[in-house]
Amino acid sequence: MKIKNYINGKFENPIHGEYLDNYNPSVGEVYGQVPNSSKEDVENAYQAAKNAFPSWSNTTLELRSKILSKISNLIIEKLDFLAAAESKDNGKPVHLAKSVDIPRAASNFQFFADALTQFSSESHESTGFNAINFTLREPIGVVGCISPWNLPLYLFTWKIAPAIAAGNCVVAKPSEITPLTAYLFGEICSDAGLPNGVLNIVHGNGSSTGQAIVEHPQIKAISFTGGTATGAHIARVAAPLFKKLSLELGGKNPNIIFADCNYDKMLATTVRSSFSNQGQICLCGSRILVEAEIYEKFKKDFIQKVAELKVGNPKNSETSIGAIVSKQHFKKVKEYIEIAEREGGRIIFGGNKVTVKNCENGYYLQPTVIEVANNLCTANQKEIFGPVVTMMPFKTEKEALQLANDVKYGLSASLWTNNLNRTLQFSKQLETGIVWVNTWMLRDLRTAFGGKKASGIGREGGFEALRFFTEPKNICIQYE
Repeated sequence: MKIKNYINGKFENPIHGEYLDNYNPSVGEVYGQVPNSSKEDVENAYQAAKNAFPSWSNTTLELRSKILSKISNLIIEKLDFLAAAESKDNGKPVHLAKSVDIPRAASNFQFFADALTQFSSESHESTGFNAINFTLREPIGVVGCISPWNLPLYLFTWKIAPAIAAGNCVVAKPSEITPLTAYLFGEICSDAGLPNGVLNIVHGNGSSTGQAIVEHPQIKAISFTGGTATGAHIARVAAPLFKKLSLELGGKNPNIIFADCNYDKMLATTVRSSFSNQGQICLCGSRILVEAEIYEKFKKDFIQKVAELKVGNPKNSETSIGAIVSKQHFKKVKEYIEIAEREGGRIIFGGNKVTVKNCENGYYLQPTVIEVANNLCTANQKEIFGPVVTMMPFKTEKEALQLANDVKYGLSASLWTNNLNRTLQFSKQLETGIVWVNTWMLRDLRTAFGGKKASGIGREGGFEALRFFTEPKNICIQYE
């Protein structure tokens, strides 16, 4: 199939007719083509958004909310269809897309359909001066949203929903590796009655299409989720243009396990936090740090549980781990495993390519567990972003905290303990934007989401997202 751009409510071919091959990673075969859009395509998308902005920004909150709710409902109505498309494009198990990705995309729109009606301006009485100040939150104008390949529709909608809820118009680019559900989403928006030009979707490489969005002088804000190196490049381009930036970047998240935890719950959750979505989630706990007194028991039990995970065809309901998203990424993950061995890491499970019946050319990899002795090794410092975790013991709280924080990233951490004092101390001292205690990936959409250090700048989620996609304007009135 040949995917098209969605500009001004219509599906269009790229102006210069340039396309990229689109692969199904489960079988390693090309199944379609995706536009590699040019500056001219982005300019057309911008003009459509610019023309739609005056009307959309003055639309009543009730109507905006109604349209966003309709989009949410249509996503749920197409649940099976969208889940199958997501799996085909990304390689993840269909049941995972059906239970997590697509429902979350619907929830993103329903949440902001409700939140926009509660997002209020502020007022302050200036006592003694006979004056009142009130602060409006005004939409920015035309904004750019660039999303990654690991949770394609999930993260695409996570950006678009608050942007249009706040009254902005959007030029959006999904990953060129996983464009299918974004393409299908354009049709959903039209069916829901979203006015032409409010959302425009252009496909293509980051170096061409993404670059054109980021450097466009009139696109006033960029929300990006992806790799840290790309985020740094975007910051260098956008800063001199004085754009607002929200960058949700990489992670190398510690999973800190103390002996006093609920062991069975911890074990089951740690398997999930290590290998969910083939380990291709920025929040996966890729460094497992275990208190020494339970380290050997945990290692034995963890490997036993990991061995039960089934690598297979994403269409099969019993599949735990599907295909890696692309041949290039598969090669990158394998190279990191080889580097870990050369640096003295010991592979205690997995690490090998898996051949799946009837999918022999697909990109399948065993879940991989590497025992390391040094937190400064490459496997503990670089984001691998695949079904690979490292593990090492610690003896004291001080050592655990030092190991957890001794990376350039600071997105999330999981802490397993029933010691209240330790919980509060670690939650405060961990250098991350998110701390989960005795759980993982329990998300409340009202809460702020984002990281510290090389994991990004800014926050998404809840009113934080609506604040990002608006500009405050203070008005002061003095009266007699």
